[in-house]
Amino acid sequence: MPISDWPEAERPREKLLQRGADALTDAELLAIFLRTGTKGLTAIDLAYNLLNDFSSLRNLFNAGLDDFCQSKGIGPAKYVQLQAVLEMSKRYLNETLERQDVISSPDQTRHYLKHQLRDRPYEVFAVLFLDNRNQVIKFEELFQGTIDGASVYPREVVKKALAHNAAALIVAHNHPSGVAEPSSADERITLRLKDALGLVDIRLLDHLIIGDGEIISLAERGVI
Repeated sequence: MPISDWPEAERPREKLLQRGADALTDAELLAIFLRTGTKGLTAIDLAYNLLNDFSSLRNLFNAGLDDFCQSKGIGPAKYVQLQAVLEMSKRYLNETLERQDVISSPDQTRHYLKHQLRDRPYEVFAVLFLDNRNQVIKFEELFQGTIDGASVYPREVVKKALAHNAAALIVAHNHPSGVAEPSSADERITLRLKDALGLVDIRLLDHLIIGDGEIISLAERGVI
């Protein structure tokens, strides 16, 4: 039965308008994105098939073109649309964060950094450069490494901070293993960064370790 023949309260678009997006299931939200089905399958059917194929929205969003297009009724056009939606989400988060004092919105800051770094297959060391009101000047990924680690050079971090005229920094890196527990090397580089930045009167506010479902703050751990 086509979705247009369903009771109005059960149609994903109408349900969203009446009750809000958070009232919809993953499959219903995905069906709105897909817009149309294919022969013998509604958009909801396609959505359920995709979620079954990839086990979760997260796996679906991280899929490459070839894997994405293996599912029946799905082609490159949908892949392109999905990537555009994901990039708009990243830019929205970035714009929102740039307008706020990150110290007064720690949850949003962590959400942003998790969104940026969590699913990388290798370690990425990134920095939020902040002004004297703790608002974001710029987010930059400075170093990339293998799954075993990234080489972080405090001298380069200081140079970038001075170039941006930053008053403070929050640094972050991901653990591709998914385990956020900091290593002794993580603690050592944090102290080296703090000392190097302190020489030019720039504060290191935190070093966040991004795991699969957890973020650990070395400031909260008392390292900084």
